[in-house]
Amino acid sequence: MTEMAKPLTGRKVLMIAVGSFGVIIAVNFVMAWQAISTFPGLEVDNSYVASQSFNEEKRAQDALGWTVSPDYSDGKLSFVIRDENGLPARVAEFKALVGRTTHVREDMTPDFDYVGGIFTSKVDLAPGVWLVHLDAKAADGTEFRQRIDLFVKG
Repeated sequence: MTEMAKPLTGRKVLMIAVGSFGVIIAVNFVMAWQAISTFPGLEVDNSYVASQSFNEEKRAQDALGWTVSPDYSDGKLSFVIRDENGLPARVAEFKALVGRTTHVREDMTPDFDYVGGIFTSKVDLAPGVWLVHLDAKAADGTEFRQRIDLFVKG
């Protein structure tokens, strides 16, 4: 004697559909929460306020004529800042925020030494893409900001 399967009713189909969509929605909420909690997503607190002085600050920074050459090797991060004549720029203040492009867990602000026209710091950077927010100030007080993408080979 063989048993017959129970019939597929409308109630069962509804439960399957609700259960499937419930799983999809739950996974989407978890993924969205993970994305929001690990990625700051902001360059500035208020983009409107930042835009009011952007052009003026950019003109002043461009007038400095500075170029930045980053390098990372043997556990040492270095930056060479040159003026428009190719000479070491007269930098009054220098700092850099180093971190990953996708999260803030590994962000660091190393202390740099200035030796022979080069800003250097010992840092341990794992292989991959790193983002550097460089902030410097010229001797005349002009702000210099640059975002640098740095790739560390592994």
